[in-house]
Amino acid sequence: MAYLENIRTFVRVYELGSMSAAARDQRISAAVASARIAALEEHLDIRLFQRTTRKLNPTEQGALFYHSALRIIEAVDEAEAEIGQVTRSPRGTLHIAAPLGLGQRIIAPAVPDFKALYPLINIRLRLSDRRLDLATEGLDAMFFLGVPEDSSLRIRKIADCERILCAAPAYIARKGLPETSDSLASGAHDCLNLRYAGAPEFQWPLRTPDGVRRISVSGPFESDHGDALTQWALNGHGIILKPRFEVHDHLEAGRLVPVLEGEPPVPIQMACLYPHKRRQDPKARLLIEFMIERILGAMPG
Repeated sequence: MAYLENIRTFVRVYELGSMSAAARDQRISAAVASARIAALEEHLDIRLFQRTTRKLNPTEQGALFYHSALRIIEAVDEAEAEIGQVTRSPRGTLHIAAPLGLGQRIIAPAVPDFKALYPLINIRLRLSDRRLDLATEGLDAMFFLGVPEDSSLRIRKIADCERILCAAPAYIARKGLPETSDSLASGAHDCLNLRYAGAPEFQWPLRTPDGVRRISVSGPFESDHGDALTQWALNGHGIILKPRFEVHDHLEAGRLVPVLEGEPPVPIQMACLYPHKRRQDPKARLLIEFMIERILGAMPG
């Protein structure tokens, strides 16, 4: 088992290009990660990485070993999955990710319930509004809002997720209701944007009488954290574009009110992404089906 853990650590160091990043990913110290790589190099009698002050670069032998190491890990994972299927006790660890709004409200609360049904499966959940790369992050599945850029992944559509423009009554009292999408495009209103490095969407797509129009909007605040935008909106600082399920309770309580209902946002696709081989893993399949059922059950009618 120690040798297998050394190989797993090597694979993550290779993929992430950093000993410290791989250590964080595996929840071990950088010293332990370094010791595992050193032990693997001693066992193989080769140098796996060229070490510089800023980055680890794989040697030719390291690159060659990576592809074999990946097959070893996949073979072990598949063997464990098959045993779990035969014994009806799926086991192992799943690494999943979701955007903050969906993850905090639906996915995270459902994890303990899934664990209660399948006690031998451990879940590692990552929540982020940034776009994550499944391979780099070592993810088995990622719940997602939008259109995936990586065509090599498999996608399981869950629903077309309704979105809404909304603001606090205090903001409406101060700035008035926007009458048309032109009011947003002109800069007459403060719009709160979700932005981060590499974000693909910097415009709001609205359904206007002339068809879908992508509106470039601006405002006083931006963040890569969706809940920060919601809080700013609740405090009266501007208009937000949100999936309806994220702000449903605030709308019901009147803390936020819909705006520009005559030109609503285009719905966004909610889906689950996973590598081709992961869908064949029984425990991954169980988790995906379980979470999709929870998500659909939690969507406002």
